[in-house]
Order: sequence, then structure tokens, then C-alpha cells
Amino acid sequence: MKQPYASIVTRILLLALLAAGCAYAQPQRIVSTSPSITETLFAIGAGPRVVGVSTYCKFPPEAQTLPRIGSYRKPDVEHILRMRPDLVILNEDASEAKTRLHALGLRSMQVPSGSMADALTAIHQIGAAAGAEEAALALTKRIQQGILRAQERTRGKATRTLMIVGRDPDSLTGLIAAGPGSYLGELLEAAGGVNVLEDRGLPAYPRISLETVLRLDPDFILDAGAMGDRPEGTPELRARVLSPWAVRKELKAVRQRRVVPVFSPSFTVPGPRMLEVVDFLAVTLAASPQGDAAP
Repeated sequence: MKQPYASIVTRILLLALLAAGCAYAQPQRIVSTSPSITETLFAIGAGPRVVGVSTYCKFPPEAQTLPRIGSYRKPDVEHILRMRPDLVILNEDASEAKTRLHALGLRSMQVPSGSMADALTAIHQIGAAAGAEEAALALTKRIQQGILRAQERTRGKATRTLMIVGRDPDSLTGLIAAGPGSYLGELLEAAGGVNVLEDRGLPAYPRISLETVLRLDPDFILDAGAMGDRPEGTPELRARVLSPWAVRKELKAVRQRRVVPVFSPSFTVPGPRMLEVVDFLAVTLAASPQGDAAP
């Protein structure tokens, strides 16, 4: 994984040089249209200048008090116009909204999303547009350095891991996993884990059967099928997540109590909290086996 991170740093430094000549004044009224954009703005100190966020922006807590402008795919352009923003930041797949905003004379920009490299690039681009270039560059460096530290915890372990991101309630049917080419797959590898779904020709989030899980027999199973708005689930929810796995004692991860429920929404937001996710994964994967008792 070292080479991709080196290339990301190079891209960020090049973008910093390009942004140095930016002629725009620092925007004072910024509208964000997605959680990752909102989290980035607050992380680089531009939060006080954010006047509108998407329906799904829930972190940091300050963002929950701001007016909503709709979803990231179809933001309400008329509502945005009434907010009198001097900068609207969109995801790269919101081209229709960008066209409409441009026609109305509003300054807007699009940032990439979908991978760790995209998230780091977006942090810098947002920082440059918001007049917080130094803070954005410092943030990306912290993330890079933190990921390298996290990798040290799992160096040499090669822990074979399956990450479940969806399944039918109270059963092990309808399983959806994080493939090696997905954002979550990248985070797993960045933390030193080895995705048991090795075929990079798979969809980002493939559907798999219980038979596949049994055949692969991972060392760790991360079950994010009940992911929600709280970083930690209640004891009752944790027990409910673990219950369907408990009877599958033929799985090594079950016998060694290495089925781990995941609830934090930070897993699904490719932004500044990616380091929080990598740290969690590294600590989890570095843990010793806990015996041969099923949870």
C-alpha cells in the first residue's frame, strides 16, 4: 500500500501549487451537499462559514443545526439560491446541479469521491476553494502519517478478514460484503488486513452466500449490517448482530470470538474520519484470539 500513498501526497502537493494562484476571495457563505464535504469543511476550520448542508449531514454535531438543502445527488437549487452562498461544493456526480448553479451565476465546484485517494484529493481541493489551504494540507498529512502508524500495529499479521456491509435482519442471508476494490476494502487494506474476497474483478460490494463465507473461513468477520447513526450500538443491538453467527461454530472467527459488530457511520463517509476507521480496524485486527467459545 505504500506506493499509492506516495502518489497521493504527490498529487496533493501539485494541487497546492496550482491553487496558489487562485483569484477568488475567501468565501463567507458556503453550502455543502454531502457528509464528506461537510466533515471536511469543519475539519479544516471553515465550519463557521457553512450556511447549508445536505439531508444526510450529521457530523460534527454543529452541522445538525444547519438548514438542509436536499440530497447530494439532487440538491434543491432554488433553496440554495435563497441562502445567498458565495460557494457551493458538490460531489462529482452532481453535474446537473452544477449546470443550474452556473446558469444562476453562483460559484460552485465539484470534488471527487469513491476512494481513499479521491477523499484526500477532495480535502485539498475544498481547502483551496475555502481559503484554508494550509489546514487542508496539514489534515491530509496527519491522515497519511496516521495510516502508516496504524499499519505498524498489524505488520506481519496478514489477518484474513471479511467485512459484511449488509444482510437480512436476524439471519445470514442477503449478505453483501466489501470487495477489494471498494472504499471500505481500501480502508481494510490500509489497516493491514487482507480481504478474503481477493478477486479484484468483483463488484465493489458483491452479494455473497453463507456457503462462500464458510468456504473462505476468515480470521475476522466485521459485521456492519446494522450500521447506524451511533458510533456504538446498544448491548441489545450488539447481541442481535452476533446472534446469527453464534451457531456457525465451524467458522474460525466465531470460535475465537472474532466476529465484531460495526455501527459507526464514519465507515461510510470518505473524508477526514477515514483515519478513525483505519485506527479502529488496526486495533481490532491486531487483537489476539480470544479462545474457542462462540459469542
